[in-house]
Amino acid sequence: MRGRRRGAGLTRVAAVDCGTNTIKLLVADLDAASGSEHERVRESRMVRLGQGVDRTGRLADEALERVFAAIDEYAALISEHHVDALRFCATSAARDASNADVFVAGVRDRLGVDPELISGGEEARLSYQGATRGLVEKDLAEPYLVVDIGGGSTELIMGDRVGRVLAGESIDIGSVRLTERHLDSDPPTQEEVREALADIEAAIARADVPLEQAHTVIGVAGTITTVTAATLDLPRYDSEAIHHAMVSRADVHATTRSLLAMTKAERTALPYMHPGRADVIGAGALILDQVLSRTTAGSMLASEADVLDGIAWSLAGAEQ
Repeated sequence: MRGRRRGAGLTRVAAVDCGTNTIKLLVADLDAASGSEHERVRESRMVRLGQGVDRTGRLADEALERVFAAIDEYAALISEHHVDALRFCATSAARDASNADVFVAGVRDRLGVDPELISGGEEARLSYQGATRGLVEKDLAEPYLVVDIGGGSTELIMGDRVGRVLAGESIDIGSVRLTERHLDSDPPTQEEVREALADIEAAIARADVPLEQAHTVIGVAGTITTVTAATLDLPRYDSEAIHHAMVSRADVHATTRSLLAMTKAERTALPYMHPGRADVIGAGALILDQVLSRTTAGSMLASEADVLDGIAWSLAGAEQ
């Protein structure tokens, strides 16, 4: 959906990203000429749309209820801010579900637009655009590898500093999917972790992305920013402290081991942990740890900008 433009070159856009675990909203005024962004609303709700999809192949009724409740909230915010353009993108869980038509109809009824069930490749491209827009002036070695770990899939995207994607792939492992497949115990047993590792290794091996060539790793989305908060031992979730923080590969590895050794109750009690992420963060950290171990980078740059920002800038006609 495209609409009228505001004065002074500004476009007010609303971007919605509905993933397997989280649905997010960004309302922002964007200036395509200067590349500036004024954020007005950034919201996130843990809705677990992908609940059971890996096992049943369909979206659960209670999951749809949670998603539609969040969309009702977002619809009110979007209406309040009188946006010029709106784009709603849905990713892994909705792509995989046999009853995706129910989801599509529910979004249309609430927002007046059809959700775009984007491909893994498009998701990867938008993630890269969103993550790298603010890095042009930083002295980071190329090529970049953007890692976006969702609930149902993980995007691995390699590119350069001007936003050109050189290789990218979406692999069907994510924090929710991996937890439901393997990590049944609380905390997970060593055997369960070994099974999850084997699944991750097989998925990475199938991906046509040369991870060993990456010189800079940029990690985005809630799993990675939460692991970053844990690595930094923050007293609360602090977006400003997390955004563009650099954490070492060794520290991520230690954090992953620590999270996997905790019970769900112990993870929930961590001051930076969203309760809707506590049961799946161990699996997500394990994916990140394994991806990092296959690169030559000794550290990772965390970014609060992600696929949501890529969706927003696509509406302004100013993708890199």
